[in-house]
Amino acid sequence: MNRLFVIFFLLIFSSDSFAQDLYIPRNIKLAYEKQTRSEDGKPGKNYWQNRGDYSIAFTVDPKSKTVAGDETIVYANNSPDTLKTVVIRFVNNVHKPTSPRNSKTSPDFLSDGLQIKALSINGEKYTLNSEDWETFYDLKLKTALLPKSKNTIKIIWQYPLSKESGREGQIDENTLFGAYAYPRISVYDDYNGWDKLPHNGRNEFYNDFNNYRVSVSVPRNYIVYATGVLQNPEEVLQPAVLTKFKKSLTGNEIIHVATAPEIRNGKVTAQKPVNTWKFKAENITDFTFGVSSSYVWDASSVQLQTKRVSVQATYNAGTADFEKYVEWQKYCIKWFSENWPGIEYPFPTMTAFQGFADMEYPMMVNDTAIPDNLADSRQTVDHEIAHTYFPFFMGINETRYAFMDEGWATALEYLIGEAENGKTFNDKMFTDFRVKRYINDPSTEEDQPVISLSTQVSGIGYGNNSYIKPAFSYLALKDLLGDDLFKKALHHYMNTWQGKHPMPWDFFNSMNAGSGQDLNWFWNNWFFSNNYIDLKLNSAKIEGENLIISIENVGGFAIPFEVEITAADGTVTKKHYTPEIWKTAKTFTTKTPAKMKVRSVKLDGGIFMDYTPKDNLFTL
Repeated sequence: MNRLFVIFFLLIFSSDSFAQDLYIPRNIKLAYEKQTRSEDGKPGKNYWQNRGDYSIAFTVDPKSKTVAGDETIVYANNSPDTLKTVVIRFVNNVHKPTSPRNSKTSPDFLSDGLQIKALSINGEKYTLNSEDWETFYDLKLKTALLPKSKNTIKIIWQYPLSKESGREGQIDENTLFGAYAYPRISVYDDYNGWDKLPHNGRNEFYNDFNNYRVSVSVPRNYIVYATGVLQNPEEVLQPAVLTKFKKSLTGNEIIHVATAPEIRNGKVTAQKPVNTWKFKAENITDFTFGVSSSYVWDASSVQLQTKRVSVQATYNAGTADFEKYVEWQKYCIKWFSENWPGIEYPFPTMTAFQGFADMEYPMMVNDTAIPDNLADSRQTVDHEIAHTYFPFFMGINETRYAFMDEGWATALEYLIGEAENGKTFNDKMFTDFRVKRYINDPSTEEDQPVISLSTQVSGIGYGNNSYIKPAFSYLALKDLLGDDLFKKALHHYMNTWQGKHPMPWDFFNSMNAGSGQDLNWFWNNWFFSNNYIDLKLNSAKIEGENLIISIENVGGFAIPFEVEITAADGTVTKKHYTPEIWKTAKTFTTKTPAKMKVRSVKLDGGIFMDYTPKDNLFTL
């Protein structure tokens, strides 16, 4: 009796019975209980998120290489919680010697960090010791912020730009990039509370959706480029340059708004001692600006279905790839809008700035010039502009879940690359750059589950968990569902969470709902496993008039692939198999009519490169 009971128990509660369940962290379960999140992939009826209206006046001193600011934040506590502390974040304190960092840095990377001159909240003054700051400061409040309240936070501050430029800092003597250049209120959300994860120089960002009214004051002959729309071109540009700039906003022609001779001869900006450039941007997750007195300025615009987008680039004159950047950006914005993801570019502008970071910001990219490899350079701008959708269309928590944006940007980079370069060239470029260093490395770090917190993995584990492995999962899902259903599900997810803060389980559940399928087996396979890519052709034999092929999924990932059958006369026939065949088993047997003698059978995963390709060929 006991033996029969054990057998019955094992049959009922076998691992297959739980194959459709996903691991759900306790804080996510609590969000479901509070109904701020929903298991159908939508925000719950009690969903909320905080936000701010930022008014910032920057003053940039190119000689001393400092940025000073005076900002007022009207912060809406839309949560049901009384906030007894406020977490203020300043990412660029990663340059302070005492701040934790992911990698070794040079002395030129280090700086004294942020200096707070004054701080008040709702009129109450606070005295802070700037030495206590790292990349965030947990400020205990004298008077708590009440639920459903608006609060006024004022900060006066300054900080030095580091000599070593990456995502921000000094590009050259006349050029700087001001990313993360202001103190901001950290995210307070429904499943983690205050975001207190330190910035370490590697992980990326998590920000609220805010409105920005920003001015940047610089000496004459310095041009300012920034997130959002320039509000006062008439005040800061000389008439001839102003005419060219305005023309660029309405037509398809690529216009040299500011040429090298015009810049050298002081013919671009108004000749007041200081010019104040004003910008406006709404419902975005960050604000960024760049400043230069030597870069040239190109611009044009591209017509989308509902609006015309201004497209700009600024760079050292004669830089071969950046001379093509406006053209590339225009193509990219239109292609992404009309193809994949097939949602219109949501912003009014896009500006490319020549720097060193290969980094995305709302409406801006900071890219390294690669003038001797135009295909590589174009792939970079494709990837960075793809980030428009992930994480800026939706406020993804990149710090914890980098695969939610980097994986998508990598997949979109691949999809647009085929349109730009053709499949053969694109596949080779993609596998050379993205795939080989992952699949040919058998180290344990490569096979950590993608769902692992990005803050808890490092080095190659972080890189491939964030980029190629999730990109493969999205491309495999596209193959599984087919283009139409995949796009329907993707649009359901993106439109549901536009302007909000999705987490991985919102994505999984939204895609399930949008596709009308329970894809949990797929999510388990790609995100919650230690799988890798490795198929094995166990056998191929003729039985009667049929070819019987047996394939084993040694690595475990549910990938698409093709079977190539070569006949004795050299004729090759191919059959495509979607990831669906791996839904219930790790082995697959197929029967194919064999009308003539078969010479060989081969498995071909394409860009899904196999760890042991030598066992993918069988000669009869």
